Amino acid sequence: MGEPRVVVREPRVVVRRSLPSEPAVRGSASLFLTEAERQGVRAGRRMLYVGPEPASEHVAAGLRVEPGAPVLARRKLLLAGDVPVRVATSFLRLDLFADTPLCEPGFLAPSLQARIEELGHRFGRAEEQLVARPSRDDEPATLELGPGEWVVQIVRAAYSAEDVPIHVLETVCAASRHVFDIVQPSGADEF
Repeated sequence: MGEPRVVVREPRVVVRRSLPSEPAVRGSASLFLTEAERQGVRAGRRMLYVGPEPASEHVAAGLRVEPGAPVLARRKLLLAGDVPVRVATSFLRLDLFADTPLCEPGFLAPSLQARIEELGHRFGRAEEQLVARPSRDDEPATLELGPGEWVVQIVRAAYSAEDVPIHVLETVCAASRHVFDIVQPSGADEF
C-alpha cells in the first residue's frame, strides 16, 4: 500500500456583511474596505464599468424610472485576498447626474455618497431587500463560483430628504463566502 494522499485545499474565504450597515461604515469612503479591515481581511477592489445601461425591473422600481430606461451604472468587483466575493453596482438617475463627476471612470474621492451630497442631494432614508437566488449571466465567471453555487443579492434604494430616489446599490455576493449579521436596535422588540 502506498502512502495516504494528503489533499491541500485553499482556505475558505468568508467575509461578514452587516444589515443594516452601521452609519459609520455606511459613511466611510468604502463600505467593503472598512468592513474587511475590521475583520482582518486584505481587501481589494477593481472598477469593472462606468456608463449608461438599461434599468432592470428592480433598479427601475427603486429609481422610479421605466424598466429599460437608461441609468448610470458604476460596477466594481470586491476581493478578499485575491478571491472575488462581491460585485457591487451603483445605479443613478441620468436626469439628475448626467454630465457630472459621477460619470467619470474610476473610484470617486472621498466617496460616492460625498459626491452625491456635493451635488445637492441629502440622504433621507433607505430600503434594503435581500434575496438568495441561483447565479446567472456572467456572475459565475466574475465571482469564480462553482457549479450550482448560489448568490445573495442585496438591493438598497436610497432616497433624499425630499424623497427623490437618488441611488440604488445592487450587491451580488457569493453566498458561500458571506455571513450576514442582522442587527436589531434595542427597544424594538422583546425576547
